[in-house]
Amino acid sequence: MSETTLVRGTWVASGPSGVVGSLHRVDGGFTFRLLKDADSRPVYPTFEVAKSALHAALGPGADWPEFTEH
Repeated sequence: MSETTLVRGTWVASGPSGVVGSLHRVDGGFTFRLLKDADSRPVYPTFEVAKSALHAALGPGADWPEFTEH
């Protein structure tokens, strides 16, 4: 059985070097993908928690990305 997740909103995450990933509103919360990711990350309960998780996934010393809704 496959699981379907409906995307209800998308934000692009950009840093000093350009786009680094995207954040998506889905059933049950928010998830994100870095450009290098093959699949989405876990679902987080709030937008703020998902933004923090995306930032942490960029690695130590990474600048906080700008999130633009698309």
